[in-house]
Amino acid sequence: MRVVAGVAKGRPLASPPGRATRPTSDKVREAMFSMLTSMDLLEGSSVLDLFAGSGALGIEALSRGASTVTFVDIDPAALRSVRANLAGFPERNQDTVVVRSDAVRYLGGAGSFDTVLADPPYRFEQWAVILDLLAPRTATLVAESDHPLEPGPAWETVKVRKYGGTVVTVAQPAAHLPIVVPIEGEK
Repeated sequence: MRVVAGVAKGRPLASPPGRATRPTSDKVREAMFSMLTSMDLLEGSSVLDLFAGSGALGIEALSRGASTVTFVDIDPAALRSVRANLAGFPERNQDTVVVRSDAVRYLGGAGSFDTVLADPPYRFEQWAVILDLLAPRTATLVAESDHPLEPGPAWETVKVRKYGGTVVTVAQPAAHLPIVVPIEGEK
């Protein structure tokens, strides 16, 4: 695994030992971040890497111009990998926060973020809770799963892309979308 683009392009990334963490492949990360860059969602943004694992998504965001990244994971081995990977990126370490917490518990007290990168284990069953907690404090959600995500009425799906067995859903809270007011007399 490596950083695929930006100022840290080519830097190697370590992943935690074992099978508890499923790192996003270089190919999927490259496609995902090319999409986010084309949507102008990274430069100068505050990013939350939820279910951080190795931290590859957050580090890719930093490499491509995010101003800050918060890495959240409950697994101590994953957080050791995040810290080791950030050690190879010392020029941006002051722009990062690493938090050991359950995702739902963390979001219960978290501030707002421009972009949230959520890549939970594929068997994750608390999407509804996560989506409810994120809607009032997130401009854009990038969710990675093994199936299409139906974010519900509080969200508007912007893009869905499938890469092999991985589905990437980009959504924004419905409140962020422009409100269309009909002109008097139109239906």
